[in-house]
Amino acid sequence: MKEKIHVLHLITRLIIGGAQENTILTADYHTHDAAYDGRYQIDIVSGPQTGSEGSLIEEVRLRNIPLIIMPELVREISPVKDWQAILKLRKMMRNGGYQIVHTHSSKAGVLGRWAAKMAGVPIIIHTVHGWSFHDQMTPVKRQLYVALEKFAARFSQAMIVVSPEDIEKGLAQGIGRREDYCLIRSGIELDRFGHPQTPPVLVRRALGIPADALVVGSVTRLSPQKAPLDLVEAFACIRQQRPSTWFIIVGDGPLRPEVEARLRDLGLAGRVILTGLRRDVPELLAAFDVFVLSSLWEGLPRVLPQAMATGLPIVTTRADGSAEAVTDGENGFLVERGEPEAMAEKALLLLADKELRRRMGENGRSQAPQFGARKMAQEINLLYQEMLPAQG
Repeated sequence: MKEKIHVLHLITRLIIGGAQENTILTADYHTHDAAYDGRYQIDIVSGPQTGSEGSLIEEVRLRNIPLIIMPELVREISPVKDWQAILKLRKMMRNGGYQIVHTHSSKAGVLGRWAAKMAGVPIIIHTVHGWSFHDQMTPVKRQLYVALEKFAARFSQAMIVVSPEDIEKGLAQGIGRREDYCLIRSGIELDRFGHPQTPPVLVRRALGIPADALVVGSVTRLSPQKAPLDLVEAFACIRQQRPSTWFIIVGDGPLRPEVEARLRDLGLAGRVILTGLRRDVPELLAAFDVFVLSSLWEGLPRVLPQAMATGLPIVTTRADGSAEAVTDGENGFLVERGEPEAMAEKALLLLADKELRRRMGENGRSQAPQFGARKMAQEINLLYQEMLPAQG
């Protein structure tokens, strides 16, 4: 029997989000799927912080994946804790005999790759779930993050990106070489979407929405990256034209008080349902007629393939990887960031045309399999196998 391959996945926070779900699904498939014949021994290390977005710590444990919480690994820059985390990770990596260290998220990506290099780990891989720098940062902060990414890239044998646009962004900033990059799309559990356990009419009834109403909805974090206030402004524009429309926002985050206040100001509080954090997202998506996303920057937002697998037409901003999932005019519409009126205009076009909604939804459903979690796990496994020495 071949010796197991020890893999350490490292991430800053196990909040509800795409990078975290990607990491958990990869570890789950490689640990438990029969296709890998028990070849991997996988651990996940995360910092202790969660937040208003919700926690996935219990999800990791329910999937029976070994999890180590490291108190020193925090999201904020903290020279003392950051150095303590590096030393602790170096010791853990040496003692654990890991052949592969696979990092996720910006902070863990920098500290983890540095520690892995110090520990002599033979294979160091990082997944770019959207770059840590973006156009909404101050120039000084952006330059700092670019410098940190360039530094950490020196220790990587490979960098996975979830969108080809991130390759060009990285190269434009001098981060790695083109041959260092590998495109592996972020995967979702496709069989959970488009097959709701609760009929949409019952989901709507529970939310107080009429069965025959048209519903525009989003699944998002209420955080600056996702621009939820733009979403609210788009909803206000839609309601002016179609007063009978209902709206749903699934998710939570630090901007919830601002969102609630703006809904009250616009007289939308009784027509926009804020569900908070929910674990029945497939059922909620099935109760939508149109899906919208207002992000300012993204890697590849996993919620778009989820909406596609549900058969929903999409209106989303041109936020990096979003354009990888949505082809303008085919399975939805792309609008410029920070333009809620344009988002509302495209949503209204869909609301007015049932056949257009059906056609775009079906196009999305047929394209969704390229974003499956099983496919993602297979491609990551192939990358690992290419980089590992021959096993005798």
